[in-house]
Amino acid sequence: MKLSTDRILTTHVGSLPRPDDLVELLGKEDRGEPVDQVALQARAAAAVKQAVSDQVAAGIDVVCDGEMAKMSYHVYAKHRLTGLGNVEGSGVPGRKMPRDIQDFPEMMEERLGGGGPELLQATVCTGPVAYADHAPLDRDIANLKAATAAAKPVDIFMNSASPGCLSNYVPNTYYPSRDAYREELIEAMRPEYTAIHEAGFVLQLDCPDLAGSRHTDHQDMSEKEFIADAEKSIEALNAATADIPPEAMRMHICWLNYAGPHTHDIPVARLIGLLSKARPQALLFEGANPRHEHEWEDWKAAKIPDHKVLVPGVIDSTSNFVEHPILVAQRICKFADIVGRERVLAGADCGFGTYAGRKGVFPSVVTAKFQALAEGARIATQRLWK
Repeated sequence: MKLSTDRILTTHVGSLPRPDDLVELLGKEDRGEPVDQVALQARAAAAVKQAVSDQVAAGIDVVCDGEMAKMSYHVYAKHRLTGLGNVEGSGVPGRKMPRDIQDFPEMMEERLGGGGPELLQATVCTGPVAYADHAPLDRDIANLKAATAAAKPVDIFMNSASPGCLSNYVPNTYYPSRDAYREELIEAMRPEYTAIHEAGFVLQLDCPDLAGSRHTDHQDMSEKEFIADAEKSIEALNAATADIPPEAMRMHICWLNYAGPHTHDIPVARLIGLLSKARPQALLFEGANPRHEHEWEDWKAAKIPDHKVLVPGVIDSTSNFVEHPILVAQRICKFADIVGRERVLAGADCGFGTYAGRKGVFPSVVTAKFQALAEGARIATQRLWK
């Protein structure tokens, strides 16, 4: 991956708002309804081309396809793996209300952050998992290659769900245990990771489970039990990517992308040691929202391995406030002071289109935020390189 060798590079987490007509097609596909596949694939390809062009125009250096062809960051896997399928309902089956929302019951009926899991058809593991259909991934790779050949960004990444992510958010109803399911996902997802790497893209492993599931799916665990389970997910990720160089990978964690109180988020200080064991070189994490911005102090106090690259969120992904570029620069410089300017890229807290159809942050505001991110990186570059 490209590093900030002579200026601070900008990137983001991955998902971006999809056009409304594409959202309609993706929704039909997600629900298993008849859909014109030729129209869907043509619209997705056009959306990727526009998304890449817009990212470069806004000043983003390290771009992706915006996950245009995916309904979300995880249930897309049901179109590629055997053993994953729809069940009645929406969202994540069996998921409890987030622990913080339980403390503020008047929020329970609200669609936090513009909506989310309720937009998705419920998906679970109902049989043996294995990578079966390479066509969707092949199309994603071809679309991103074509779009970036025209736009010429500094670098390119592509998202993929980690084994821990899938074992958490596509619940198991087939294997004898969660551990057994996660182990099978190592081999099931390996072909996707390898293909992304061989395509010449930086592989981004999405791991919201490593932080966000603490106050949702695993809220009944003790902290010790949660960390032990997260350790298994790191081990699964490492095993599945054993043949890919660390410098060709980055991983994203978050505390779930919704505009709630987040009063039960596990502190990042409890996770840094665990994250340092993961093979991917770069770590993407929340650093801009009011609940986690202060944690730059925890990163400063931690022993971060010399080979790790930090990609803090310096713009928030749940608010329509557009950050001032000077504030963005200040946030960047705090992390550059910790690990050095070359080991910092400027990123976003999470995706702006975690679920297709979500309107937490409006598309025009996303563009303005990216422009502020780019300008803040320029200001930080002036300060750090004098």
